[in-house]
Amino acid sequence: MEIPKFILGDNSDYPEAIYIIHTEFPRFIINLENDEVEWLEEFDDQDQKELEGETENCIRMATEFYDREIERYED
Repeated sequence: MEIPKFILGDNSDYPEAIYIIHTEFPRFIINLENDEVEWLEEFDDQDQKELEGETENCIRMATEFYDREIERYED
């Protein structure tokens, strides 16, 4: 099965939260309400250093995905 790189999610138990799920490495879930990131991968020390540099880019891509999706809903 082919799945998209980003998936938009919500949960009625957390009505203010909007989640973006990143399905490719490094997999993560970001809560756009507070920019909290939950990584779904295990990282060694080498990965950790690379991840620190990539985190900002991942968050930017997730936010751009969300903005694009909301724009499409409004059309």
